[in-house]
Amino acid sequence: MAYTTIDDPSAYFQIAIWTGNGSTQDITFDGNSDLQPDFLWVKGRSLAEGHTLQNSLRGVTKHFHSQNTDGEATDTGIVTAFNSDGFSLGDEGDVNANTSTFVGWGWKCDTSFTNDASSTSIGTIDSVGKANDTAGFSIVTYTGTGSNGTIKHGLSTAPKMIITHQIAGGEWYTYHTGVASDAQTDYLNLHVNVAASDDAEMWNDTAPTTSVFSVGVNGNTNGSSDPTIAFCFAEKQGYSKFGSYTGNGNAAGPYIYTGHKPAFIMLKNVSRGASWLMFDKKRLGYNVDNNEVVADTSAAEQTYDQLDILSNGFKLRTNGTSSNLNADRYIYMAFADNPFVTSTGVPATAR
Repeated sequence: MAYTTIDDPSAYFQIAIWTGNGSTQDITFDGNSDLQPDFLWVKGRSLAEGHTLQNSLRGVTKHFHSQNTDGEATDTGIVTAFNSDGFSLGDEGDVNANTSTFVGWGWKCDTSFTNDASSTSIGTIDSVGKANDTAGFSIVTYTGTGSNGTIKHGLSTAPKMIITHQIAGGEWYTYHTGVASDAQTDYLNLHVNVAASDDAEMWNDTAPTTSVFSVGVNGNTNGSSDPTIAFCFAEKQGYSKFGSYTGNGNAAGPYIYTGHKPAFIMLKNVSRGASWLMFDKKRLGYNVDNNEVVADTSAAEQTYDQLDILSNGFKLRTNGTSSNLNADRYIYMAFADNPFVTSTGVPATAR
């Protein structure tokens, strides 16, 4: 069997960096493939402005903020279009302040679906979504019932990570398979730097399957009559990896094998309060100086030396709480720049 089915990760995930002009501008991805994003996450690097998260299911001019509990906002000055190979910006300072620097991460979906659960017998709660089964990513909206239920996610592989948010505003409750051996009873919160919490009512003490994910009676993932959005990520060999590691407290920290050269990495200490750290291949800084932004705050880009990006994973290079405290558990999500070895035998190199 081929090592990976995705020789060109840029067909499904890309990163762009730019300098704002205070007016309007088009941003073009520079990967091997053209990519029209369906989920776009933008963050200012040189200024302390909030994250903006846009998706094609809800509409390009609507956005959320990962660093707070605000509901969906509509603004024609943020991102104004998803283009065939990039996106267009308005004049808002969050994404285009004059002379400030920014980063944007874009994921691709392919197929729209509408699921009437009573007709299809897939799940118990109706859902609408867009899915890319090849890349293991889907965006799903549903209206909570307040009772235990299941929701079609549109993928053929069980998600390893699910980020949920009520459209009118609420917590960013997140499922991740690496939180614990019984991850279905635990949850994380994307917008705050707290440890993982235990609540069997969040996911109804049930792991996602190849067709549905479960929600319990917790009002934040399944509030009665509350429209909710979910971003679902399944693992694909050589393209994406969702796992965990244990810190060793040494400056020469643990090495984490992903099976690809990462283009993007997000880390979170789940044992105690610590921020969600985000790294990528595009921003200034090379091994060991890979700069970070933080998903749960509006802070500008930071220059702590946390990790090396390698041809087949990453290695921690500090003993700090956020990424490598002795005996603490960490989860991560990583998307590929290149598979470690393509299906034709071409190897990747370290950053």
